[in-house]
Amino acid sequence: MRKRAVRRRVTRLEVGGEPRVREDRLAAEEPLEIRLQGRPLAVTMRTPGHDVELSAGFLVSEGVVSQRDHITTARYCAGSTDDGVNTYNVLDVQLAPGVAVPETGLERSVYTSSSCGVCGKASIDAVRTRSSYDVADDPVVVDAALLAAMPERLRAAQEIFELTGGLHAAGLFDGRTGELLVAREDVGRHNAVDKVVGWALEHEKLPLRGTVLMVSGRASFELTQKASMAGIPVLAAVSAPSSLAVELADEAGVTVVGFLRGTSMVVYSRPERIGS
Repeated sequence: MRKRAVRRRVTRLEVGGEPRVREDRLAAEEPLEIRLQGRPLAVTMRTPGHDVELSAGFLVSEGVVSQRDHITTARYCAGSTDDGVNTYNVLDVQLAPGVAVPETGLERSVYTSSSCGVCGKASIDAVRTRSSYDVADDPVVVDAALLAAMPERLRAAQEIFELTGGLHAAGLFDGRTGELLVAREDVGRHNAVDKVVGWALEHEKLPLRGTVLMVSGRASFELTQKASMAGIPVLAAVSAPSSLAVELADEAGVTVVGFLRGTSMVVYSRPERIGS
């Protein structure tokens, strides 16, 4: 399996000081080709690790699967180097009999970068996927004090970020108790979310009613869509959401919280889910 952090010699400079050469650790970034029934579906730049979860979460967010038994196998294949070493960068997912294989239009025309999971979509309408779950009727109310504690709890769970300082994180919390259920890291924020959703699919926890998805950075349109597709009622981030993220949240019934820092926050949609 590939490493999630790699070592590299770097030169540290300070104004007026002498250069110092030292060894540093960088967050690993490698391509993952996701195949479906042996056919290429998408290529995403990701941090190696939890690749099966990443692929499963991606398929949930695209509306291909919604239950664990919709996937029969997921295995690494091909992608070998000239000397016969498997790169572990190609994963083939097989669907159960009766699960519809998506139309050709789902295939990404270009690769998905680690910063933008929507790249390669034919149009903005293609990502307005209809969820299998009704998020709008989720009655959960999250105490503001519990919500305010989540960024620090997620930060404490970031093992690779502690080494590299270069990874995004996504964490799934119980909205009533504040318990951190799972945390995942990746160079791509959308990949970290897919890994969380894939974990939930594997543990048969979908839909994720009564939960909070906490992400580093901002709440984008795609992260809001992923929350809706997984049945997550609350999406929280330390930065501001985009206008399209809030528009989609209004349509889907997702509560979006931004600027979650210290004891303050801004609620952009469905504020009744946040208790004072």
